[in-house]
Amino acid sequence: MTDLTGPYTYSSALGDNECVAGSFHVDVAGWKVQWSDSMFELHGYRRGDVVPTLELLYSHKHPEDRPRCQAIVDQVMQTGGYFCMYHRIIDAKGRTRRVLTSGEGIMADTGKVAVLEGVMVDLTTTLQRETEQTARDAVAGATSTRSVVDQARGILMGQLKMGADDAFQMLVSTSSHRNVKLVVVAAELVKLANSAEARNYLDHAVKAIAAEGRPGASRRRAG
Repeated sequence: MTDLTGPYTYSSALGDNECVAGSFHVDVAGWKVQWSDSMFELHGYRRGDVVPTLELLYSHKHPEDRPRCQAIVDQVMQTGGYFCMYHRIIDAKGRTRRVLTSGEGIMADTGKVAVLEGVMVDLTTTLQRETEQTARDAVAGATSTRSVVDQARGILMGQLKMGADDAFQMLVSTSSHRNVKLVVVAAELVKLANSAEARNYLDHAVKAIAAEGRPGASRRRAG
């Protein structure tokens, strides 16, 4: 890692946006710290604004994450080897970034760590996009579930000439009686209604749900 001046980025698998990553190099003798331009950017600075030091680096760690980060670095300084840690930093503008820091403690012939170097990758945007996608998927799933239940309720209303509330309660009772999720009962009924081959079984399914969904059905069965 000889050139720490150029940009260092990575692309998220969730999109084509480029995310910031920076590299660092620490000569243990004299504790001389070098940062790439992107390391300054990650911490809210431009090259020349500050002189990078370990103290400055630790000061930007989130207070809750700082002790663990220091413990990991202290361990690597004693034993050498690779390290990787996910944590938060707070940049000079007060913004919290979620980063992954990976590096290596390189041993000298003396058996002691002479160099500490690695990269810091900003995962903030990636994690945000992933969270937003998970939320969208959850909403879509919930909407799909409601749609299936509403369709099944409509089938019962038409077949049994009952109101919406009674049809829904019948589905709920059947779900409880069979010990399966409500959406599973609804999906089975909708599948029968939409399948030409299975449509002959629809009347039997509706009658079964009607029988299982009546108040007291479980008690009579148990008796």
